[in-house]
Amino acid sequence: MGTTNAGDKKYVLALDQGTTSSRAILFDHAGTPVASAQQEFRQHFPQPGWVEHDAREIWTTQRAVMAQAMQRAGATASAIAAIGITNQRETTVLWDRATGQPVANAIVWQDRRTAALCDRLKAEGKAAQIQQKTGLVLDAYFSGTKLKWLLDNVPGARDRAVKGELAFGTIDAWLIWNLTGGGQGKAVHATDPSNASRTLLFNIHRNEWDDELLQLLDIPRAVLPEVRPSSGAFGEAVIDGAGVLIAGNAGDQQAALFGQACHSPGMAKNTYGTGCFLLLNTGAGAVASNNNLLTTTAWQLSGAKPQYALEGSVFIGGAVVQWLRDGLRAIKTAADVEALAAEVPDSGGVYLVPAFAGLGAPHWDQYARGAMLGLTRGSGITHIARAALESIAFQSAEVLAAMEKDAGLKLTELRVDGGATANNLLMQIQTDLLGVPVVRPKALETTALGAAYLAGLAVGFWQDASDIKANWQVDRVFEPTLSRDRASEMMAGWAMAVERSKSWAN
Repeated sequence: MGTTNAGDKKYVLALDQGTTSSRAILFDHAGTPVASAQQEFRQHFPQPGWVEHDAREIWTTQRAVMAQAMQRAGATASAIAAIGITNQRETTVLWDRATGQPVANAIVWQDRRTAALCDRLKAEGKAAQIQQKTGLVLDAYFSGTKLKWLLDNVPGARDRAVKGELAFGTIDAWLIWNLTGGGQGKAVHATDPSNASRTLLFNIHRNEWDDELLQLLDIPRAVLPEVRPSSGAFGEAVIDGAGVLIAGNAGDQQAALFGQACHSPGMAKNTYGTGCFLLLNTGAGAVASNNNLLTTTAWQLSGAKPQYALEGSVFIGGAVVQWLRDGLRAIKTAADVEALAAEVPDSGGVYLVPAFAGLGAPHWDQYARGAMLGLTRGSGITHIARAALESIAFQSAEVLAAMEKDAGLKLTELRVDGGATANNLLMQIQTDLLGVPVVRPKALETTALGAAYLAGLAVGFWQDASDIKANWQVDRVFEPTLSRDRASEMMAGWAMAVERSKSWAN
């Protein structure tokens, strides 16, 4: 790329801190990734159901990939207009304000150690109050109960937190703290509404931390970060002695919604990764769910009111293909599933419910387990492969139906991203079940791109949302070919199969 002149702002730097790796991507004005770097870090499983990360390793890997990406682009700090952060949500860090060192490992969003606490709060009748204020289902998934666990179980943590000596944050706040100087005394302790709305401690209607919720989980206010707009100033990161403004911050799924240019109410995106995350923009209204979906803050632009979304999480999406590969050894690589499933015109009546970790939205059954139904002597591995792909599409279709009911909106198209969208057969099955076009964009790095857009808008690198819409380009549109009657029959069969998988481990 060659070196750049001082003041010649060519790029926005996105830091994409995920569950298994840290990435950095430099985007140009067209929203094209110019250079990137990625590093995996360790997963810690101290007990069954427990998942932890070393927050220091997350910071070290994130700092390393930031430098690598800049080096690959031949870019100095003077070429970067702003930094945007996006992150694995709900993962919980508690650290010492003086030293900047974590007091324990970070508790990851997948961790289930606080399930019994959630059950107790449900039994005490607290779930409705929590859902009304936060938009969330009471579940061990969210950060509030994880923070309570750390305060209760790390020796001396609660006393030190009350005295203001400790800081809590989701991964975005941890990165902002370290980027702005860490334990040097001038570090910024801040988050944004999209991450705050995933803590069980934040009132999404008033856009602020909630005293009743803090009392309920016994969280001292002194540990909490300041909540700032998702697009706006979060302090300066010092890179090679030069200051670069951190100007964008959003949780990964909300960032992907923004990166997909789903800026108007009624627009939706589905990310097909290990799980599937479906978000529907509901605009300035926080729509309460009657169908077990989450109401979440999507983002807040500087000087504007927060925007909201309905979210449905499918726990096992692309992971069902990994199970075919590693568990059944039916395929050698994940990509092989498409050809195998395409050998048959349909699943021959076979249904595979991949409830390996329970069921997410709209069922929220943590005791459901995987099931395969409808097998006959004629069923083969091709039918099972087809049923596995269909299971990803069935689960997503179920969540979308619940969203349409909640929001009173009819979807006109579904924008998709994530690794599994490369599977054309899966995308065709999805459009056939939904009866609306499924649109795959050219840029599949929508999570990092959303963070870049939020940062770039704050500093004028992009002028407004129309700049972002202009960058969004279609790779392929999948159109439904299946009759609506046949799609309904298939969905009815799926519903029967799901019912049989429920409460299995109870």
